[in-house]
Formats: sequence, C-alpha cells, structure tokens
Amino acid sequence: MKATKIIHRNETRIRVDFPYNAEMVSKLRQIPDARWSKSHKAWHVPYSKEAFEQLKDLFPEIIVPSDEMAIDDVAEENKLQLIKKTATNELIDEAPQNQPVNHNTEAGIIQRVDVERNSISIEITDKNIFIKLPKNEVDIQFIRSFRYAQWNARHFCWTVPNYRDNADKVKAYFGQRNPKISESHTVVNPEQIKTEYTFSRNEMLVVNNFRILKVFFSYSTGIVRDIKNIPYSGWYAEGNYWSIPVKDKFMGELRQIAERYSLEFIYREEHKSKIKPRSSWIGMENFRECPPEYIAKLKELRYSKNTLDTYKHMFEEFINFYRDTEITDITDEMIVDFLRYLVNERNISGSYQNQSINSIKFYYERVLNGQRKIYTIDRPRKEKYLPEVLSEEEVVKILNATENLKHKAILMTIYSAGLRVSELINLRIKDIDSNRMQIRVEQAKGKKDRYTLLGNSTLDILRKYVAEYKPKVWLFEGVKGEKYSTSSIQANLKLSVDKAGIKKRITVHTLRHSFATHLLEAGTDIRYIQSLLGHSSGKTTEIYTHITTKGFDQIISPLDKLKIK
Repeated sequence: MKATKIIHRNETRIRVDFPYNAEMVSKLRQIPDARWSKSHKAWHVPYSKEAFEQLKDLFPEIIVPSDEMAIDDVAEENKLQLIKKTATNELIDEAPQNQPVNHNTEAGIIQRVDVERNSISIEITDKNIFIKLPKNEVDIQFIRSFRYAQWNARHFCWTVPNYRDNADKVKAYFGQRNPKISESHTVVNPEQIKTEYTFSRNEMLVVNNFRILKVFFSYSTGIVRDIKNIPYSGWYAEGNYWSIPVKDKFMGELRQIAERYSLEFIYREEHKSKIKPRSSWIGMENFRECPPEYIAKLKELRYSKNTLDTYKHMFEEFINFYRDTEITDITDEMIVDFLRYLVNERNISGSYQNQSINSIKFYYERVLNGQRKIYTIDRPRKEKYLPEVLSEEEVVKILNATENLKHKAILMTIYSAGLRVSELINLRIKDIDSNRMQIRVEQAKGKKDRYTLLGNSTLDILRKYVAEYKPKVWLFEGVKGEKYSTSSIQANLKLSVDKAGIKKRITVHTLRHSFATHLLEAGTDIRYIQSLLGHSSGKTTEIYTHITTKGFDQIISPLDKLKIK
C-alpha cells in the first residue's frame, strides 16, 4: 500500500494505492470523507493531519515517500521549497548556454521564480479558458483537476471549459503570480435576440427553423434518455434546448415521447432572419484587393479554385473593413471586433464565420509565417442536420418537367452518378467510359480521383446531347466553349422543380443526396456508396442511414420472436 499527494477537483487529497481487497476497503471507509475516484482509479482521503494519522494507524505497513507528504504546520513552507526546486530545475534545463543560471543563492532562485510567474497568460472567453504557462507539474496537476481540461498541442496552451466557477478558481490559483489576464465576451446586439419561448411543465414545445428542431421541455431524466436515442440529437446550452435534425420520422418520435410522458405536444415554425449582404465594392474608394502574396501562397499549397476564391473574397471583406489601416498593423482586438460584426450585424451562418476566421488566420500564420493564434471569439458549434432528399417519384417528375435536352442531360448525369455540381462542370468528354459504364471524376474535393456509375439511360441521353450540341473539350460547355455555369444549373433546376409542383427546398446537391439514399434503400452496401460518393470517412456516408425509412416495417423486434406467457 502506498500513499501519495494529489489534486482532485481543485482539492488537495491523499491518494491510497493498493491491490483490491474488500477488508482493506472496509477499513479505509472508517476514515471520514474517504472516496473512490474514477478519474484517478484509486481511493483518496482528506489531506489533513488527522486523516493521515488515522491512515497510518489502520495500515501500519503503508509506504509514504518522504518527498510526497508534508502534512504538518509547516506545509506552506514545504510548498514554497517545492516551487523553488521545480523552477530551478526547469530553468537549468531550459537556460541558454551563454546565460548562466544562479543556483547558489536564495535571491537568485526567487528572481528566477518571479520571472517564471510573470510569463503566465490567461485568456477567458464565453466558453473556454486558455492558459499558457511554463511547464510545471504542480500547475499541470491543478489544471487537469478540471473536468474536460485538455492540452491544445496546436496552440501550445491548456484549455479549460468556462462554466460554473472555473474562471474564478483559475484566477484565484494564479492570482498571486501576476498573470496576464484578458477577457473577451461576445456582445449580442439586442435586435438579434430572439423572443424566448415559454412552455409549461405539462408541455413539450418543438420549434422548426427548417434546418433543426428545437425541443423545449421541463427537465426529466426519462425524456432526456429517450431524446438521446434520436440520431444527431444534442444539447445546446446557449439556447437551453435540445437540437434534432428536421425529419418527419424524428418528429413522429418526439410526438411519441410527449405522449409517453403525458405532455401536450406544441409545434411552431421559426423563420430565421436573412443574412445581411456585405457592402457593395463597386465604386468603393480606396478598395483593397487581396495581396498577391496571399494568392501565391494559396496556389503554392495547391488549394482548390473554390477555396482560393472563397478565401480571397473573405479576406478582401476583412481588409476593406479596416481599409484605412495597414494590414500588418491590424491588431488581434480589431480582428475580434470584425468577427463580432459578422455575427451581430450581418447575421452570418456558423460555417461562414469559420471560413472567415480561417481566411484571416491563413494570412497571418501562413503568408507572414507568424505564430498560431487563438482569436478570443468562440467558433460556432457545428449544426447537425439531415439533408433534404427527393423520393424516386419526385425525381421522375423533375426530369419529366425538364424539356431542354442539355438541361435534362445535366440533371440526369448528376443524379445517376451522385456528382457534386463542381464535378459535373469539370467533366471532359474523355471521362465518359461507355465500355466499362463508368464516369471518371478527376481531382474532386480533397484532390481525389474516383470512378462512379454511368447508367444506361444516362448514356443514351448523353449520346443524343453530344450529337446535337457537339461539345469539344468539356462535356457541358457554355456559349463560348467555356465550362458551364453552376448558377445556370441551379436556375434550370429551380424552374423544373417549380414546374413539377414540388415544395421542398431543393438544390443541385439534393440530387446527390437522393442518389445515395436510393442506393441504400435498394440494398447497396454502404461501403460501395462511400466509394461512389468519394467520402474519405464512412461516418460521412452513415448519415444516409438516418434518412431512409424503407425496410423498417419489415424489421421484427427480437422480443416478438419469444414465446412469453
């Protein structure tokens, strides 16, 4: 049996390690406040003289390392000696060769300790606490005592969730060491605050914003357990609601849960405010274009054209927000102010905010070769939602409503092969392999090549299209022989959808989602679907298992097979 000192949940305790023995556990429980720790996987008792003496009386054979325990009236002095010793050893290890370390005098040690203390920086945001400090096992043990604390290797700092009184505990612990503390909290525009939804204890309120379902109810462990079983469900503390993807199947499950717990089911629809467009750059005085070195670095790293265009436009929006300030003079605080402007005034989406942050970080970290930084505005939590999917009957209606041969060939090719719109416009005539009935997709998303399906119906209409339009290089060409426009494809699809009388929110990408869902419903192995779609991870493809509903009525519960009296 061995006793050591630990920090557990911000409290100093005595850890007791021993092979499991019921008799020893029974003895240990005699010590007041003796507890088992799942995180340490050991028993621990209070760090007090009384508990320590009782521990030695119960277990005379216990081993206590002399450098581990200091439970007496001079504990604080021992702690100071430990800090001095730790700091001195680390300074000796890390000191430059041309700078000697004074390890002989008390003043030299204290001076070094003070230098180390002054190098601590703490950044506090709405959601996280970022701590940068020299390596020190005592401090690291304190930080690890927080639940979900973790080391961020990318930014060389510790991250602690900012909830309850974590920030106060961190400030109190490092307070006497003069850390550099900065706080940045998101300022919400009063006009952006949505009306709070009210509901009684006997109600379940479901609000549909057409991408997710917001579920409100009075807390119940049973309801929470049932909602967690719904795919992609998640708790959003910012709005105090459960988030579930919009799906008729999930709506039905929520109704069943409400009925099971005798709650009145209330349904509402929420219309999200539109994104405010950025200011027009036409005729703008002193308009700044993206620096040439920014574009050159993107090309050097072989970023795709879509990413290049996105980063370019977003970085131009940023530098023109501060067009009277030199780019290199823009401070971190100014960057945070711009990001808040996007959220509070332009009402941009979470994905747009992430892309904007990445475009800014790319310039300062990759182009200027600067250090990686943490901008103290929390990135948005990624929304989890299921894509809209057409039924096979709806696909037929859309294709039949498309009279133009070229437009029909485009839509049939996208649906039958599960293509992205960018992959469709980059197809060349040579990519159609009629012998093997395959379509070759070159350098798609993630710079990957793949083969996908070429259906017989698709081949027939492509032959008719090529005979009439006679494309030269690209399979689908514009008026001047250039690549066909993605906006034209979307516009043509919208006309066909309206003509077919379909009310769903349909985009070109919906055809790709429908392709995967219909293959899954036809019994195709999900690994083949992953390959056809070009997904790197099977988890991306698994989303379609939550969309399909066919076959569920044929699944028999194992309980129904049992003969129960």
